[in-house]
Amino acid sequence: MKYEHRILALGLLAGLAGSMMSFFLLWDSGYALRTQVTLGVLITAVWVGVAFTIQSRVVFPLRTLSNLLGALREGDYSLRARGARLDDALGEVVWEVNALAESLREQRLGAMEATALLRKVLAEIDVAMFGFDSHQRIQLVNDSGKRLLGRTDEELLGCRASELGLAECLEGETPRVLDIALPGGSGRWELRRGGYREKGVSHQIVFLSDLTRTLHDEERRAWTQLIRTVRHEVNNSLTPIQSVADSLRAIVARRPLPQDWEEDLKGGLELIAERSEALARFIGAYSRLMHLPQPAFSQVDVAQLLRRVAELETRMEVTVEEGPPVRIRADRDQLEQLLINVISNAVEASQQSHPAGDGRVCIGWRIDANELEVRVDDDGPGLAQDTNAFVPFYTTKQHGSGIGLALSRQIAEAHNGSLTLANHPDKPGCRACLRLPL
Repeated sequence: MKYEHRILALGLLAGLAGSMMSFFLLWDSGYALRTQVTLGVLITAVWVGVAFTIQSRVVFPLRTLSNLLGALREGDYSLRARGARLDDALGEVVWEVNALAESLREQRLGAMEATALLRKVLAEIDVAMFGFDSHQRIQLVNDSGKRLLGRTDEELLGCRASELGLAECLEGETPRVLDIALPGGSGRWELRRGGYREKGVSHQIVFLSDLTRTLHDEERRAWTQLIRTVRHEVNNSLTPIQSVADSLRAIVARRPLPQDWEEDLKGGLELIAERSEALARFIGAYSRLMHLPQPAFSQVDVAQLLRRVAELETRMEVTVEEGPPVRIRADRDQLEQLLINVISNAVEASQQSHPAGDGRVCIGWRIDANELEVRVDDDGPGLAQDTNAFVPFYTTKQHGSGIGLALSRQIAEAHNGSLTLANHPDKPGCRACLRLPL
């Protein structure tokens, strides 16, 4: 039996007792038969009418809510039901349904705006993007991807990755760099791959970034910097050598020779030897920087390593602030060299601000999430705002080579870590922070 019919039957059943009592009293009243029939029909009409009214009052709001929910299911969030009140049960249901419709409308508006923004970003970025289903058929592609493959949406959608020359992109580890040739370009590309779900089905999304132009620009800048640095260092040595050589040639050509010509010759040759040695040191430093060997990993006790490095510094005492016991996989010799360079710089900075030797340099460590943090603090003058501390061959020291910190950062990065320098925010001095994965 339908719900409407059950409501009607309940309405009739509710009025049955009263109607039967009315019929009994009417039959026993002694009225004329015609009057009894007329009143009986009237009582029956009222009884049935009230039952149908009850059915309508119950069913109509439910049908209204059903139509409203159907509209929401179809994506029409503009409809609202009247009679929303919080002081009765049915009105509260209507109020909640209206609130649901408004919430869904706002969510759909937000989703549409986010989708429009995402499509705009995907269309504008200079990164090719491809989405593949579980059968390696392309289901999604942006404008950069279409230009790279030289095809339109209609020609690409549904094609297999192997047909497009992208099968290699769906295999192997990511991110990685690979060399591929495609209709829209060839060269070196950075591959990144991830997963997403659409309609409950797993898909793969592939991003290809063209590295050729970037690598060429970086290579050009690196060569320019290298040539500028080499030219500067070579000129620093050759200019005084050439000047002294010209002076010595002029002295030797004089007739008669001046009385102090031997002293001048000796001084000139010493200057030439000094600048030659400086040039040799520069070439040796450059060679060490360019030929750092790969780390030989082993288990290293951090506390033992830091205490040993602190003891190697003889110019002033280096305080070791104890941390938790920890061992890491690293190249002990390379880390030792890194810490020696950093501590040496810290000691020299401290002595610059405290010539009397009352400065302070301390080294400590702690565990931060999944990383080991080693810190070296000094109370020197700190870093200049325009510091080039990590630029190779840049130095503010009279006899510095300019490769200590550059080599140290290279060692840190070879261990998948980082080395940073920052001034103390509330006191003089600088902190060097080495972070290494555990």
